[in-house]
Amino acid sequence: MRVLECETDERLLIEAAQRDPLRFAELYESNFERVYAFMAYKLRDRAEAEDLTAEVFHRALAGIHNFEWRGVPFAAWLLGIAAKVLADRWERLGKRQEVPVDELEQAGIDAAIEQRAMLFQLVDALPPDQRRVVLRRFIDQRSIREIAHEMGRSEGAVKQLQFRALQTLREHMRSKYV
Repeated sequence: MRVLECETDERLLIEAAQRDPLRFAELYESNFERVYAFMAYKLRDRAEAEDLTAEVFHRALAGIHNFEWRGVPFAAWLLGIAAKVLADRWERLGKRQEVPVDELEQAGIDAAIEQRAMLFQLVDALPPDQRRVVLRRFIDQRSIREIAHEMGRSEGAVKQLQFRALQTLREHMRSKYV
């Protein structure tokens, strides 16, 4: 029952922020650390991670009216925005700079980050039930049993949704890199 309470609280915060942008501060405070940690892990540069985290929340505030509650944590939406911010950053850097020979190793790291950013976009494009299972399972670290209970489905149905989602993601990732 605690999961449902958290979802209800978060949903109420989102609806309040959609009515009054000043209420977005509560969403910012409850999600800042997760988004910053994601950026810090990806960038390994504190100042840049701070700048891009600010960009994520700026975009989120600007787009809060477009947010549609789907039963997944608000943080998942924010991480999707973070992936897009990272992808935009890498694209800008790629257009502005030549890659020096001594930075070839860094290019491999950059490619991995771009791949993760694309994965976030692909997850966002999954059918709603598959997306919910993937987010709850891998972002929120929920068990199959917890997700099944939450969704009102059997564990087998949740496993099937997870299988289909991962299969779809795998196919899309292969088609991008083959």
